[in-house]
Amino acid sequence: MPEVEVKNLNNEVVGKLMLSDKVFGTAYNEHLIWEAVQHYLAAQRKGTASTKTRSDVSGSGKKLWKQKGTGRARIGSIRSPLWRHGGTVHGPKPKSYDFSFPKRKNRGAMKSALSAKLAEDKLTVVADLEIPEPKTKQVATALNVLAGSAKLLIVDIGECRNFSLGARNLPGVNFVRTDNLNIYDVASHDHLLLSQAAAEKLQEVLGQ
Repeated sequence: MPEVEVKNLNNEVVGKLMLSDKVFGTAYNEHLIWEAVQHYLAAQRKGTASTKTRSDVSGSGKKLWKQKGTGRARIGSIRSPLWRHGGTVHGPKPKSYDFSFPKRKNRGAMKSALSAKLAEDKLTVVADLEIPEPKTKQVATALNVLAGSAKLLIVDIGECRNFSLGARNLPGVNFVRTDNLNIYDVASHDHLLLSQAAAEKLQEVLGQ
């Protein structure tokens, strides 16, 4: 079982934490992570693009001139797609881009991504994220010594209000609760900062 140092916000080691092989010791599976990311992004698409067909656009349905004898082309309605301001043919309509993706594969992708972060030394565990005031300067100083200037994802089990408020103005830094953590967030950030409670919660949920 991998063991990591637990640090405080001053980058001082205050303990150690044993991590589960089932969650933080799995093999790296790039294709599985890619599949899970594609599923997440597809589910985020709004799918609200919509065009008007000939039945939706305004205009009379009366035949503009008789069928024969005028020397002009046949026309049945001013709302014809052939005419300006007419309806659109085969245009987009509201739809869902989501597709079925097994929960087991999604959990497997998350475990693979977390294991990769740990193996690459891009995962830091801190005892807690409690600070007395929501000061951005204080949070920036702490994050700089813990993770440097990397694009950083902070994970905790609760809202951790003061810390999250202090971090929200920092570029490249995002805060998320464990119950809202997704594979896209993990894969798209360079470094992962977990509170000890968050690390234990992820092991509990993903280790089942």
